[in-house]
Amino acid sequence: MSQSLRLDKLFGVHGRIALVTGGGTGLGWMIAEGLAVNGARVYITGRRKDVLEQSAAKFTQKHKGDGSVIPLVMDVTDKASILAAHEVIKAKEGKLHILVNNAGIAGPFASFFNDMSAPQHKDAETLGRALFDSASFDDWADVYTVNTFSVYFVTTAFLGLLARGSQDVPGYTSSVINLGSISGNTSWRRTSPFAYNSTKGAVTHLTKMLATELALKKIPVRVCSVAPGVFPSEMTGGEVTPDLVEKHANGIVPVPMGRAGTAQEMAGTVIYLVSPAGCYTTGEEILTDGGYIAVNPSMR
Repeated sequence: MSQSLRLDKLFGVHGRIALVTGGGTGLGWMIAEGLAVNGARVYITGRRKDVLEQSAAKFTQKHKGDGSVIPLVMDVTDKASILAAHEVIKAKEGKLHILVNNAGIAGPFASFFNDMSAPQHKDAETLGRALFDSASFDDWADVYTVNTFSVYFVTTAFLGLLARGSQDVPGYTSSVINLGSISGNTSWRRTSPFAYNSTKGAVTHLTKMLATELALKKIPVRVCSVAPGVFPSEMTGGEVTPDLVEKHANGIVPVPMGRAGTAQEMAGTVIYLVSPAGCYTTGEEILTDGGYIAVNPSMR
């Protein structure tokens, strides 16, 4: 029993097979690199082959002797592309232990919404028409397709391989980690990205639904989500210095920790959930937000 409590046993991911969507940059890369450094075989997917290959090459140069990172082109908004990637994993690995649904985009925005001096705030009629005109159905469909719909379709496509991944180590169950956001947990943001926030709220709910239905149907795959606050990513334009944290957080009360999150904190949260230490956890969401939701209006 004491040996099972060693850190390498508690949080071990050595030899695990993982797939991270949007894994070539930002949060996806933090997670992919964290898993691979600890011995996992990680497939990173995205639409930009050059970005994926550069990230994989960078890992190989930095971390000889650790796990591995394999680039795999996959468009999470295209069912044929998802199935093609599934066939690659099936042929090469025959199973999957970890699926991280990280791919996401921002927008559309209505930057005038919380600028009460803007002419769009003349009256309710003017404001309503300005919001109506600020985005199209296609704009909303695009962000929902990437941020929410893909979670469902990628998860269901790989469900059989994930179930197989639960068969090779007694007591271990494969898992799906969906990337939500503090935006899906707060009822107020200054730039008023209604579409983006609601996609992330939907990811939280979809996570719980998938976890429940798989558990009730005796399918040995856990589903959890992680809701990040401000982290360096393509959405934040790269590195986030302490003075820029509030620009991205857009809260009423400043982020208590006064800084952006780190790769260690993002990868560590995911590693806990997908390792033996997290095998008794499903249907839950962990906020990694520096205390943002603790001090700002939230849906919790």
